Amino acid sequence: MNEKELREIKRRFRPDRSNIPNIVGCFINSSGEIVYRFNQSILLSESDESEALLSVMKKTLSGSLGTNLNDIEFSTGDVTNTEEHKLLMTLRDSHLKDEEALSSFYARVAESVHINSNYVVLLANDIYDVYTKENDEESGSSSTFSYIVCSICPLKDNDSGLFFREADRLFHSVTANAILTRPVLGFMFPAFDDRAANIYHALYYTKDISSASPEFVARIFAKEAPMPPKVQKATFNYCLHEALGEECSLEVVRSVSKQVSEMVEAHKELKIPEPLTITKSTVKEMLERCGIEEKTLEKLGEKMDESYGKNAELTPKNVVTTTRLEVALPDIKISVKKGKEDMISTQVIGGKKYVLIDASEGVEVNGIPVKIEE
Repeated sequence: MNEKELREIKRRFRPDRSNIPNIVGCFINSSGEIVYRFNQSILLSESDESEALLSVMKKTLSGSLGTNLNDIEFSTGDVTNTEEHKLLMTLRDSHLKDEEALSSFYARVAESVHINSNYVVLLANDIYDVYTKENDEESGSSSTFSYIVCSICPLKDNDSGLFFREADRLFHSVTANAILTRPVLGFMFPAFDDRAANIYHALYYTKDISSASPEFVARIFAKEAPMPPKVQKATFNYCLHEALGEECSLEVVRSVSKQVSEMVEAHKELKIPEPLTITKSTVKEMLERCGIEEKTLEKLGEKMDESYGKNAELTPKNVVTTTRLEVALPDIKISVKKGKEDMISTQVIGGKKYVLIDASEGVEVNGIPVKIEE
């Protein structure tokens, strides 16, 4: 899915736009026990309740592609043979009415999601009439796209207290209640690729980009969890350092950061809907421009294959900080704004190594302008 297709689906999550008749789900306590199941009608609920529920589920499609939202790809063998994919298909094709399939799904979630609080599982099925477009104008309906969205939301206890009711202009007591919070995990299946269903892909959501919840991904999709962005970056840094060795200088790292930043800007200006990715070939080309020898480039390719897998496509902002240059010493950290990277350099003076900063634009210490003597 690209950004444009994602926005098209997100616009569905309003009472006046969706064809979601009801939301089904279950309540799971902090011990992993399924306490009860529920089925709430969107059509019969109060408008503010329906809007709030759909808004919560919409957050399962929030964040950035490649960061909070990651593609789960199924092979032909997965689609044909795995219980996990067959269960997803049954949930969708039954419009969430197959009680046996729902029970199996809830059990899988309870076994694999461990949160230090009670939580709920929300499931919705939408059937979208996809209209063909010509020159951005919608024409006749050409197909329907049926998909499910799952949201896993922790419940937060609300303290007892008083609230003011405008109807009688009096205060009334309210007992403690569990408040539904935004999803921490979820997915959409199947993916909406080329504005049509693609059962070979699912869109997987995690609120916390430092953890991909591998147990949940294994139980629901029978796949390995995508590498979290923080791990991707640490791995990229390791690959560069190990491959470049003594050639891993400030100038080379700064050049890679600058080149990636220029790629991101160009992609944004051209308004390309498909997410920008970089591969080992992209990185090798950038390093080649820095004068790195072919032997070192081959070593880098091997390190990236070992770490990410062959033919891996990485989201640029997951591996390179493009908004600033960060220089860190054991006791000092320097953050350089984008476009000012050339103000930093390194040099050996009298046998000692230094990081030098161009101070011609002035220096402040604790907010006070200071003078640098000639």
